[in-house]
Amino acid sequence: MRTTHALTVGDAADTGLADESVNLVVTSPPYPMIEMWDDLFSARDDAVDAALDAGDGDAAFEAMHEQLDAVWDEVARVLAPGGVACVNVGDATRSLDGSFRQYPNHARVLTALGERGLTPLPDAVWRKPTNRLTKFMGSGTLPTNAYVTLEHEYVLVVRKGDPRSFPPGDDRRYESAFFWEERNRWFSDLWEFSGTDQRLDSGARERSAAFPVELPLRLIRMYSVYGDTVFDPFVGTGTTTLAAMLAGRDSVGYDLDADLVLGFERRLDDLPERSHAEVERRLDAHREFVAGRDEPPSHDAEHYDFPVVTKQERRIRLYRVSSVEASADGANREFAVEHEPFDGTEAAAASERSELSEDATTTD
Repeated sequence: MRTTHALTVGDAADTGLADESVNLVVTSPPYPMIEMWDDLFSARDDAVDAALDAGDGDAAFEAMHEQLDAVWDEVARVLAPGGVACVNVGDATRSLDGSFRQYPNHARVLTALGERGLTPLPDAVWRKPTNRLTKFMGSGTLPTNAYVTLEHEYVLVVRKGDPRSFPPGDDRRYESAFFWEERNRWFSDLWEFSGTDQRLDSGARERSAAFPVELPLRLIRMYSVYGDTVFDPFVGTGTTTLAAMLAGRDSVGYDLDADLVLGFERRLDDLPERSHAEVERRLDAHREFVAGRDEPPSHDAEHYDFPVVTKQERRIRLYRVSSVEASADGANREFAVEHEPFDGTEAAAASERSELSEDATTTD
């Protein structure tokens, strides 16, 4: 299997992509009313600075979201019928002119997507655990003027039109199946995993605001199949692109910051090894799940040496990255990724090597 990936420096409100040409959107926009994004929004609209200087939070909030609205127009245009858009966004808290309040970014984004004909589906709350001892804001330990600390973000999910249809027995769909136990975990409305290091080594910004690869990787597996194209209009450091490579999907990403796009290649040095480890992790996790059941599942996987719970999982097939080729056009980047099926023989050998290693450790 071969996938292609393009990273473009430019405005995602005008991509030039063909109508209805992408199957899935996974993105996280700059969050309005978070101070680290003020300069970005202000540079594109003087009304933002004017509202902030006047202490008018509502006007600043709306002016920032109007800039995002232009990208949502493009998302609605390029998304194929039955395609899904997943938007990770957090609310903001801020004091302006001596007044503290919350700004509901997730509600404003969901409204904007709905106004463009995209149907809201159940969303997920991503809770990011923190070890900070001083979580409180406001009056500390005294009632009544303390505030709840926001430790979660939203993963909004919308669909264009009716549910997507496939030919009966479609190979791409059945090979792209996830395990029953993965489905139970992924399709919960509460996700808990840590964020990622957001420090940048160079460029105009100190922080990337990137999400961990687990987030787009999970969404890509949930809402697309092999051969699909994933679009991220705010691709940043390229985490969605990296996830698409690991998942065996094509991808397109846009960002205004050339430094972030240029730095993406550094993330690919160990991609084949990382891909191999990720495939082994999923297979080992499933074996552990099967071993822990009181009764083994009654269906056999066609490509692997273990049973599965449902008929839909029987043809599941995982691929690993074997090579990556990069090309450049100015600041823009394109990548061609080769994928090999991770078959049952190789998976069994890997499992046996792991068991032998554990036995040796126990003997020592």
